[in-house]
Amino acid sequence: MNYESRRLEFGLPMGTEPSYFLKPPTTVLGHGGVVRRPTGCELLNFEGEIAAVVGRPMRNVPVAEAWEYLAGFAPANDVGLHDYRETDAGSMFRVKGHDGFCPIGPGVVAGVDIRDQVLRTYRNGVVVQEGPVSEMLNGIDYLLADISRHVTLQPGDIVLTGTPAGSRPMAPGDVMEVEVTGIGRLRHTVAEAPAPAADVGFQPVASQMSKTVAFGGDFKALETGPGR
Repeated sequence: MNYESRRLEFGLPMGTEPSYFLKPPTTVLGHGGVVRRPTGCELLNFEGEIAAVVGRPMRNVPVAEAWEYLAGFAPANDVGLHDYRETDAGSMFRVKGHDGFCPIGPGVVAGVDIRDQVLRTYRNGVVVQEGPVSEMLNGIDYLLADISRHVTLQPGDIVLTGTPAGSRPMAPGDVMEVEVTGIGRLRHTVAEAPAPAADVGFQPVASQMSKTVAFGGDFKALETGPGR
């Protein structure tokens, strides 16, 4: 919830400090890759984001110095599978942590003032998200300084920085693109994958609560079904 449009979409109060979760390294997917939605799941959401890539170790770095520790920026998609939100809303492990759930690329770009740029997400060529970096509630430098109070960020670590309003479910066959002006345009497709083993663990469910989050509170869209 780091863009004003996203805050308004969910009707949240001003002044909330950011919260964080971890995505495993196996979520990283290159430009042109395929994000796979497990069979039996419906709520595979896109979240176009700006990835800040760390260039040297960061620990207890002041906000004013945070920019000096970055290798650069890249477009990314913080993919989430909300069919698992009933059990993992806190940790986001099964929601956000599947293999390939962090497409990023096509490359890391330095020397661009990210504060002047605009983030856009395209679904099958149509803009579905748009937000200027100036709309961020907490700047990227603030996020990096805040995280570095608690953990040491290492070179190559990726910090995703929030998504504007408009995150919705994707469906197999979709072509997704995330563009950051001055940085580049990430592209990936969506396909169906076999469901995880059905004889162990929590089973996916497209509950009313999960759908409400996946559709950003758009109850009219809920009636038309997920993925379209």
